[in-house]
Amino acid sequence: MTDKMYQIRSGIYGVCVGDALGVPVEFRGRERLKLNPVNGMMGGGTHGQPEGTWSDDGSMTLCLAQSMGETGGVHTHDIMNRFLEWFENGKYSPWGERFDCGHTVAQALFRYREGTVPVLCGGNKASTNGNGSLMRILPIVYFLYPRYGMDLTQSKKAMELIHKVSGLTHRHCIAQSACGIYVNIAARLLGGMDCKTAVSDGVTKSLSWYRSHEAFEEAIPVWDDIQNVDTLMEKPVNEIRSGGYVADTLTASLWCLLNTGTYRECVLKAVNLGDDTDTTAAVAGGLAGLTYGYGSIPQDWLDVLKGKAVIEDACTALLRCEPEADT
Repeated sequence: MTDKMYQIRSGIYGVCVGDALGVPVEFRGRERLKLNPVNGMMGGGTHGQPEGTWSDDGSMTLCLAQSMGETGGVHTHDIMNRFLEWFENGKYSPWGERFDCGHTVAQALFRYREGTVPVLCGGNKASTNGNGSLMRILPIVYFLYPRYGMDLTQSKKAMELIHKVSGLTHRHCIAQSACGIYVNIAARLLGGMDCKTAVSDGVTKSLSWYRSHEAFEEAIPVWDDIQNVDTLMEKPVNEIRSGGYVADTLTASLWCLLNTGTYRECVLKAVNLGDDTDTTAAVAGGLAGLTYGYGSIPQDWLDVLKGKAVIEDACTALLRCEPEADT
């Protein structure tokens, strides 16, 4: 396995395994999970799926990875066509059948199907700040990091591409800035920065960039809770929200990452926060995968993970995404 393929698998499997871990208990409350916490892969539950089944988080992540890998760049029509293939026909899913989709994503895909240009499909109201773009944004780091380095805020084009990909489904500045912060942290992890420094530096540089761009003025106060990494780490669990609001998902994911020392601990902590369990674990899992590596993902979880051929196809495609490709 090449170093680059190992890095790709670390992040992509990190997302999909976290997603699958949370699927059976999606929407289950924290108090209920305290009484019966998740300790490993399970089947049944909320969606009645076999153990190791990932959902829309994983599928849309793989759509983006496959698109960039096969086109050599960020091509919005191609990405949206793949999202639509998943939504309508179940492609890029473990069973060839979709069983979950958020409302804002569905509305964006309806608009695209009706002829709206991709960059205008995403919801841009404050009420459309769910976590549906954050949950699948990770693959773009494999395209951006080789071209622009660890600090993506130094490149206007890199930041624009992150926001464009978010905007296919979520076009409000809060959702877009969540993606920008997350991808900047991921790029630092890819560059070998330690976890705490990557989070601290990624958040600081990202927020500095957003403060200098008027279009993101509304988003700045939303990120008060993550500005100081030590303060974030010390937050008690009852101050960590884990619903579908994108700011809560990013905050919870970073809190889980900073307060654990392994991939396994990180995603289990994320799932057992309750509510939007699969997405919190997918978002946290992507960064934990990059932090600890593919080899840190428990083998018994990988053994029961469904749809590995689909995941491998996307990873292999992403490997072909060469830095000199035209975007």
